[in-house]
Amino acid sequence: MPLSHDYTDRLSPMLKDIVRHFGTPFHIYDEKGIKHTGAQLIKALGQIEGFREYFAVKALPNPAILSIMGRMGFGFDCSSIPELVLSRNTGARGEDLMFTSNNTSQEEFLAAEQNGGCILNLDDITLIDSVPTMPELICFRYNPGPRRTGNEIIGNPVEAKYGVSYEQLTDAYKKAKKRGAKRFGMHTMLASNERNYSYMVETTRMILDMVAQVSAELDIRFEFVNIGGGLGIPYKPEDNALDLVAMGSEITELFTSFKQNNGYAPRLYLESGRYMTGPHGALVVSAINRKDIYRSYIGVDACMSSLMRPGIYGAYHHITVHGKENAPANTVVDVVGSLCENNDKFAIQRSLPVIEKGDLLLIHDTGAHGHAMGFNYNAKMRPKELLLRENGKVELIRREETMEDYFRTLLFEPDIFQPTK
Repeated sequence: MPLSHDYTDRLSPMLKDIVRHFGTPFHIYDEKGIKHTGAQLIKALGQIEGFREYFAVKALPNPAILSIMGRMGFGFDCSSIPELVLSRNTGARGEDLMFTSNNTSQEEFLAAEQNGGCILNLDDITLIDSVPTMPELICFRYNPGPRRTGNEIIGNPVEAKYGVSYEQLTDAYKKAKKRGAKRFGMHTMLASNERNYSYMVETTRMILDMVAQVSAELDIRFEFVNIGGGLGIPYKPEDNALDLVAMGSEITELFTSFKQNNGYAPRLYLESGRYMTGPHGALVVSAINRKDIYRSYIGVDACMSSLMRPGIYGAYHHITVHGKENAPANTVVDVVGSLCENNDKFAIQRSLPVIEKGDLLLIHDTGAHGHAMGFNYNAKMRPKELLLRENGKVELIRREETMEDYFRTLLFEPDIFQPTK
């Protein structure tokens, strides 16, 4: 379901005061909810020796959030140099970090080597020769192609740009071993926002089968498998939640069976982002305009530069009107921003209570891939981020962008190149 009752019960009584202090729009995240979800993840999979969550930094790259993850004992899954820097600034080092990139540059490989290195998760067999220094521990991202189906977000594995193919996988480890790798892991990610727990169980079964196969062929032992992220959350009130308990139980059984058959079991890693933070964030906006033409439109003081998922994916985000949660939802409106794009809509033909200028709207489940996917089209600025701490205090954890920020990249020394004729 959208924002938990516990979160809304704590947030609602103080929301108007928060708005008076900080102004709108803003994303606001819930520390208590994030920590509760982390504890549930550990409880569900903690019987697997060495289980660890590597938070997907791309979902919510904010130092305050990463610090919460670090205190829970989580590592960080990074895909770029800035994400590595953010994670290292929390104190993460070495195997606290998983670097999962694609089309990786030399600059990125060199950054991955710095400050104690990280777990290097290669996306392509050809990158083996591009790694400046082959680390002792190496991992490859496996793409099973036609052997599995993806889901509607990531799509058909055959069409995905990610990973090493079934035919290449054994050769990839053989080449890495020849270059000096001595320790091994295997990664895969086939789905995004998947609420059918059985899909994740079958993904685990698949990767353990591949570990057994490659181990037998090359006489190597795998230290871990990483089944990626992809754990889904219910965006609509009527959606069923992922059955984390059943998933954990069945995956634990697979690891127990693997150990019985092979004499050992690798560790299990996850790289959940959306599941960890998505339900624990809201974008709070003010209604500033109502327009009635062929449809009725409620204009708010944020646009898709603050939350692009509805505009580019047609994604549903639940919306409530503060103080009118129990009022009849008897008006059908589009909730829109001010971009010069017709897909700049947070909701299309949504039944909501009557909305008046000045009303506060909460757009739910923006704790992942919300602020992080923001942009500056139309020179729109991304909003501030707030954190509701467990002690009830509300902390600014990122200020809003300003015009000074926007124009800063236009301040540079003249540099003109004259090609020779």
